Amino acid sequence: MRALGWDAVDFCLVTGDAYVDHPTFANAVIGRVLEDAGFKVGIIAQPDWKDEAAYGVFGAPRLGFLVSAGNLDSMVSHYTVAKKPRREDSFSPGGKGGKRPDRATLVYCNGIRKAFGEVPIVIGGVEASLRRFAHYDYWDNRIRRSILVDSGADLLVYGMGEAQIVAIARALEAGRRAAEIRDVPGTCFMAREDELPEGVTIPSFEQVHQSREEFAKAFMAQYREQDPVRGKVLIQKQDARYLIQNPPAMPLSGKALDRVYELPYERRAHPSYEPMGGVPALEEVQFSLCSSRGCFGGCSFCALTFHQGRIVTARSHESLLREAQLLIRMPEFKGYIHDVGGPTANFRAPACRKQLDRGTCPEKQCLYPSPCKQLRADHKDYVALLRKLRELPGVKKVFIRSGLRFDYIMADRDGTFMKELVAHHVSGQLKVAPEHISPWVLERMGKPPREVYDRFVQRYQALNRQMGKKQYLVPYFMSSHPGSDLNAAIALAEYLRDSGQQPEQVQDFYPTPGTLSTCMYYTGLDPRDMQPVYVPKSASEKAMQRALLQYKSPHNYWLVRKALEQAERIDLIGNGKRCLIGERPPRTGEGTARRTTAQRPDSKQAPHKGAQAKGQHHGKRPEAARGKPHRDENSGRGGKARTGGPKKTAGAPRKPAAGRGRKRG
Repeated sequence: MRALGWDAVDFCLVTGDAYVDHPTFANAVIGRVLEDAGFKVGIIAQPDWKDEAAYGVFGAPRLGFLVSAGNLDSMVSHYTVAKKPRREDSFSPGGKGGKRPDRATLVYCNGIRKAFGEVPIVIGGVEASLRRFAHYDYWDNRIRRSILVDSGADLLVYGMGEAQIVAIARALEAGRRAAEIRDVPGTCFMAREDELPEGVTIPSFEQVHQSREEFAKAFMAQYREQDPVRGKVLIQKQDARYLIQNPPAMPLSGKALDRVYELPYERRAHPSYEPMGGVPALEEVQFSLCSSRGCFGGCSFCALTFHQGRIVTARSHESLLREAQLLIRMPEFKGYIHDVGGPTANFRAPACRKQLDRGTCPEKQCLYPSPCKQLRADHKDYVALLRKLRELPGVKKVFIRSGLRFDYIMADRDGTFMKELVAHHVSGQLKVAPEHISPWVLERMGKPPREVYDRFVQRYQALNRQMGKKQYLVPYFMSSHPGSDLNAAIALAEYLRDSGQQPEQVQDFYPTPGTLSTCMYYTGLDPRDMQPVYVPKSASEKAMQRALLQYKSPHNYWLVRKALEQAERIDLIGNGKRCLIGERPPRTGEGTARRTTAQRPDSKQAPHKGAQAKGQHHGKRPEAARGKPHRDENSGRGGKARTGGPKKTAGAPRKPAAGRGRKRG
């Protein structure tokens, strides 16, 4: 401040993340955008929330406080799906946990109020964005009011926030009170009954608290109106007051997005963190390029629809090439651009021509259950960009580490992208996300049929053979997702057995605010059709589903056996080729390799490939979802799996993923 000649700051930005001045970190972007608009910003990163003085290091800000929990919801940052504390926090110095409180947005706002009284407070980021309505909180296992009510803040910004925060800053600069700023798209505010605007009234907090059906109806109304073109004002009663959500802000234009990413970032963590080992999250993105925002994939378990939206915006080739030149000039750059991606790497434009004029379809998805006839499946622009980046002097390789939608690739009749992907852009392993193989589960996930993934795998492997390359797929599978019962999990294990895949990491489905899947998890209903959905919730069942995805692991033997016996699938226990486990647990160090291929005399003959064994669904609805009693409870989130190959690729650069920054708040 002394060097800049400042007596005071206009805004104090309080964040739960360490300060990293890089365009994939929310606090850096919001600070730089406000600076570019002519405002003075001080950033208080990871304040000691137990000390009120921590919020006063810059003195009283002239216009107000901006509060964010950070790039992640603080509860997700702190706890695993099993609600156990995490040991590490990649957004903190040295990766150490404990630098931010639970429910950080609430704690920071309460501390600021105690220290400064009625100063304007604006909340934003992922935590605020996805908790803006009455929502199910997995960690409390109850419905909570809007975070705007609980925090006592004046305004809530949802979505990416650049346009909103500048509009709010200019309104405050013009002398408007924070409570009077009610005309900014992409914001929420509180109002009395006599102040209600025209809009769609959804079930109140009390209604959704008392009725799961009302919760599902409220969620679906939010889901339908999540569009900047056709979306309406939404109204939800919280207490004596009402939460008002203005329609979403329009996504930034390509030109505006270029400007945001080309602001003068240092591209480094704050120097004070160096003795502590830096900030691990920066390593993931330091030499990656974020090329787009938004995602029309529509996966049920993803919150991108509620945060970035379904309309894709892409940066220009020129902007990305200029950023690549900056990376090349950095002393640490070794010639590898780790990623050129975003929420979905191969989405570089709106799904169809009408989205910018008429908005996204309220009742239809672009890719599910099959690609829409209006969808433009075209990789030409992405291919042209990757070619330009490959040709830059000083660049050895350009990798794609963000997720790719394989169904979008398969919908493109021009196979050029697939060929160039295999030839130039895979660092030994390619990440894709089939998630499951059961048609019933895939329907609840909003994912394409298994057959689409199988065709993609065949094409990928054929191209690798043609080019003489040994590159492998890392598919992500999910356990315990709503709709997945024990039999569906067994069917997935059989698929892994038959395809030779073995997941290395497994994570159960994690119910987080703002997703369709979380609504199913809490209500037991699919809000799209209000039909019952089987939901695995017990720790025992989730552990069994998780173990089935790693059935070869010796420490999972008894869980897998329990699951197979409970599902009456003892035909999969024994020494036959199709068995998942043997009659006895493997001895230490023995693994689960079978010592004989002989079929046990007392076991049932395993069905040939394509046949359906007793209790196997492979597409049949779980019995609970058909209204019949069901003996088990099962669900989860699968992790990394390979289609074969070594655990690490020699010479490959560190795994990075521009995708980390793509979900910033």
